[in-house]
Amino acid sequence: MYIEAVDFRYLLLENYKSLKLNEQEVTTILMIDHFINMGNPFITADLLSLKMSLSVKDIDKILANLLVRGHIEYISKGKETITTLDPLKNRLFRQFQINASKEEARNAKEKMEESLFNIYGEFEKLLNRPLAPVEINKIGEWIDHGFTDEEIINALKEALSKGKKTLRSVDKVLLSWETREDIEKEGVSPLRDDWRNNLEETIKIAQTPWLDIIDEDKKKK
Repeated sequence: MYIEAVDFRYLLLENYKSLKLNEQEVTTILMIDHFINMGNPFITADLLSLKMSLSVKDIDKILANLLVRGHIEYISKGKETITTLDPLKNRLFRQFQINASKEEARNAKEKMEESLFNIYGEFEKLLNRPLAPVEINKIGEWIDHGFTDEEIINALKEALSKGKKTLRSVDKVLLSWETREDIEKEGVSPLRDDWRNNLEETIKIAQTPWLDIIDEDKKKK
């Protein structure tokens, strides 16, 4: 759980400004947390004043404000009333999860862009020409499918070593590697009919020398 993995005090200090908390409120919250961890379930202004320089009256105002804004809560537990910071903690940890998800998505996007840049450069160098938009799109599909930079580049090299320069040839190499890996791992390989959906139409759309070259496999038929 995030509550166990991430320190509440760190999140509070990082985010208290966005929660519109002032420094006195933050200090009071930290002191409440300290007393709860020390085994004091019910926190009062009198108790807090023992450790704080603020007056009991000022602390009372802070507690009332924190309660109204939903940062702390007093709940009945059996025959006693306890003080809890769970509302504030849940808010902070929820925001932490959102930020972590955004960071993960940002990192994934950056990694994708880096992979594309690397592959584009290698393809254009090996083919000695710029890539067509449809080729760029197909490379993106390979990456989305899970093929690495190295696998995609090596698939092009293998296709070129056999004198084949079509999009279909590179695609066939990648599929053959995946099929072989599936068989080695599980003894079977799932059918991948969807892998080439609209491929013929894609080839017709692209107007580049690479895509205009007749596949040698067709010559043999």
